[in-house]
Amino acid sequence: MRLPELRQLRYFVAVADELSFTAAARRLGIAQQSLSQQITVLERTLGARLLDRDSRGTRLTDLGRRFLPEAKAVLDRAEQAVTTLARAGRGEVGELTVAFLASTANYLLPPVVRAFRERYPDVRLTTEDTSVATLVEGLREGRYDAAFSRPPLVDGLAARTLAVEEVCAVLPEGHPLADRAELTLADLADEPWVLTERSSWPPWHRKYDEDFRRAGYEPDVVQRAGSVQNLLGLVAAGVGVSRLARSAHSLRRTGVVFVPLAGEQAATQVLWLPDADKPALRRLLEVVTELAARTDLTQSG
Repeated sequence: MRLPELRQLRYFVAVADELSFTAAARRLGIAQQSLSQQITVLERTLGARLLDRDSRGTRLTDLGRRFLPEAKAVLDRAEQAVTTLARAGRGEVGELTVAFLASTANYLLPPVVRAFRERYPDVRLTTEDTSVATLVEGLREGRYDAAFSRPPLVDGLAARTLAVEEVCAVLPEGHPLADRAELTLADLADEPWVLTERSSWPPWHRKYDEDFRRAGYEPDVVQRAGSVQNLLGLVAAGVGVSRLARSAHSLRRTGVVFVPLAGEQAATQVLWLPDADKPALRRLLEVVTELAARTDLTQSG
């Protein structure tokens, strides 16, 4: 069975509403003869008479009355589909999966998600906090549409810097250097260090090695940890010192002191694949760029 065209359904609804071919043709902006022909084609396509036309006027048949709400529902659904498509093209509906580097999620996730949901409530935004290795892999494999991280120091990803903050020496409370306004990496040459596992993200650790070499020493790493939270716990326990962005202080408020390292900074970036074409992703990038311009994201949460 052939299906009727949407315009034929629209013509039928107009005639049914007006109960006049003349008024319906005027409403539709077409010739009355063309309207009559299309209604005839519609009835032949359906194999049913929908309208009675005689000298007394135009009336719906019983089948026509039954068909009218169905025809209107089809037209409404078609209009809804076109509207949804247009909104999707503008990035107003859809789905996004976004990763946050675990050590930044505590302060970064709330303002980003809040701002995006307020602007685009019909985009389903799924978030995950994860390691940098999983984050980069997820972007490359398409599991994540975007990610918020420290610069991963790898090729193949588009990046936009949203915030820059101080890097600090992290010392246990009561440490002889804890009351200093500023330190250099060289000031910590004789300290025991606690750092993350080298395997956690080799590009970062190669950068750390270069920084220590420039400071003139190889650090005495007495213990390695699997997370920033663990590092902070080890520093608070007096196991050693470490080096983190100032925003990591939000993960532990007691037992540790953050002292700025002269001239050292850490960036927070939003990352995505250069050839990604999701309209909702473009809207996310717009929202976070505007948010970063008016808010210190490292102080949010």
